Amino acid sequence: MKEDYHSPHGGRRRSIGAAGWLRKARVLFAGFCCLAGSIAQGETMVLYAATDLQIVNPLIADFEALYPDIKVDYHDLNSGELYERFLNEFGSNRQADVLWSSAMNLQFKLVNDGYAAQHKSAETAALPAWAVWKGEAFGVTFEPVVFAYNKRLIDAADVPKTHADLARLLHERPAKSRPRMASYDPRGSGLGYLLHTQDMEANPVSFWNLVSAFGRDGVILEPSTADMLDDISNGRAVIGYNVVLSYAMNRAAADPNVGVVLPKDYTLVLSRIAFINRQAPHPRAARLWMDYVLSQRGQALLNRIGLFAVRDDVPQGDRSVAELRREMGKAFRPIVISTGLLTYLDKMKRELFLRRWDAALAPRAP
Repeated sequence: MKEDYHSPHGGRRRSIGAAGWLRKARVLFAGFCCLAGSIAQGETMVLYAATDLQIVNPLIADFEALYPDIKVDYHDLNSGELYERFLNEFGSNRQADVLWSSAMNLQFKLVNDGYAAQHKSAETAALPAWAVWKGEAFGVTFEPVVFAYNKRLIDAADVPKTHADLARLLHERPAKSRPRMASYDPRGSGLGYLLHTQDMEANPVSFWNLVSAFGRDGVILEPSTADMLDDISNGRAVIGYNVVLSYAMNRAAADPNVGVVLPKDYTLVLSRIAFINRQAPHPRAARLWMDYVLSQRGQALLNRIGLFAVRDDVPQGDRSVAELRREMGKAFRPIVISTGLLTYLDKMKRELFLRRWDAALAPRAP
């Protein structure tokens, strides 16, 4: 007969008996096994990024070697797709821990709208002031935006060295000898829209003159730098405009026919902004990743894969912001992480820009 006993809190509780104790022990053991399995398997940190996986693979491999209990689930997305997907998934069971994108304007908007978690550490404290926004947005890289060209299809003497040189080349050459251009589609790429509007801010007269010249022979509009470089390599285009240097350098290493020019009048420099989702499912792993890519070790590796470091204290011999500034001199024009990035995300300003873009590209009567 089972024995009843009194609870110390009053009232009566029934003894669970031997069979009950056995059932309880099984449940506890199963829970322990699940926990042990979870610990053994570690965490998965979900990273949405607008950088080709083949470029950042060494970074991921080094991070996973440093933290073997964390696996990086990397999603290589177009910058516009990354932005929309994050918003659609926010608050759901499936969402990213970290967002990392070269579309600085879209990243900054998400941060400004309250989607980022604050993160402060010794690594964030080591960044230059321009690379941090309120302890939430961090510029991880520093990358010039350049002209790329096919060496087989244009004489070295004709390669443009400035934006004005490029406009003259396109306007003055006879139709048969004008080089075909490739550039970003401002509707299909968040980064492309950012770079085109930054160009307009730098020199509006020169910019619209150049866009008008693009339209004379049907510019090829692409969603990514990789697509533009494909066009240059296969001869569909002769010159690529607003090409990200890191991609161009990697392509030039594999294809000796690809050349690169840092414009001498001004060279835009972008920074890939990263932030931690304030609802990150794996906040510990997200913070470890952020500190890793901002550390001397992570920054030195970014340099070696051609993305360039924002920190000035990376090991000597590796490329850094300081070296890029020396090389570019007065042409150095960084895109600053500030509220200015929001200007052309205004719906009316965006519509006006795109309307003028379409008009400038429209074919003209001979």
